[in-house]
Amino acid sequence: MSANIVGRFAPSPSGYLHIGNLLAMLLAWLDCRSLGGELIFRMEDLDPARSKRAYIDALAEDLRWLGLDWDRGWPDPAYAQSGRTAHYEAAFRTLREKGLVYPCWCTRSERLAAASAPHPGEAEHDGSCRCARLTPSEREARLLTSRPPAWKLKCPDETITLTDYHYGPISQNPARDVGDFLIRRADGVFAYQLAVSVDDMEMGVTRVVRGRDLLSSAPRQKWLIETLGGTAPAYCHAPLLTGEGGKLSKRLGSLSTQELRRGMKPEVLVGKLAFLCGLSEEDRPVTPQGLLADFSWERVKREDVPVDPVFFR
Repeated sequence: MSANIVGRFAPSPSGYLHIGNLLAMLLAWLDCRSLGGELIFRMEDLDPARSKRAYIDALAEDLRWLGLDWDRGWPDPAYAQSGRTAHYEAAFRTLREKGLVYPCWCTRSERLAAASAPHPGEAEHDGSCRCARLTPSEREARLLTSRPPAWKLKCPDETITLTDYHYGPISQNPARDVGDFLIRRADGVFAYQLAVSVDDMEMGVTRVVRGRDLLSSAPRQKWLIETLGGTAPAYCHAPLLTGEGGKLSKRLGSLSTQELRRGMKPEVLVGKLAFLCGLSEEDRPVTPQGLLADFSWERVKREDVPVDPVFFR
């Protein structure tokens, strides 16, 4: 095992795993194991309103059933975001001392969305936030007399570049392309962008494999990790499985592992995922271990993959 390569699973227990989640986790496992790396299983139970115990238990069970193992992490509570608030507090203080955060009294819907990984079409930032233009005295007055604020991070007006290991060079000017974004909700819950950056940095993650919908988050997270004094991981994003409603997701009632397990063997499901993403030329049963010898990102499709649910019946 290479001590220099650390990958991770980082599911959110807001629902049962669906086939889109499983494809990303299969690719994360293959990427890490093909390099002889160590794999972490981190539970992203950041939002108490969305995280359910039943889903937490099912996540680990489903991964084991599929043949995806890990080396450290869950059920160790040190690898659950719900127990890492002190780490996020410390990072928040550092950013505040650097003058990079400011209080925000914007809408409730934006604050609620910020604790989760962003979904296409959901606002997670506001580049023209009026709260950024308050004077220090105006902010102080509001802090003393208004409702508790959320907190936003000031984005840098500079071009951040990185090379995604699957999609190639990525450039983003966060101030112009994204805008300031929430890192802490008004109810005290830390937001996705801060928590995931702190976790990847402190857990020594060197490779992040996840769905293409999070590709635009990579430059911000790279900048945030480096601003906090860490080294950003390499990012490698995967194509999405799509249905009639767009990206497959828990919220759209996509095929869940719990549903598929009632009538399908794990190697059959792995084979179907491998065929859809391009790792296999035919739909045939295979284990994750059986895919390792020939694994290459060059074989993985770059375009998103439309899925007919009948294919999994």
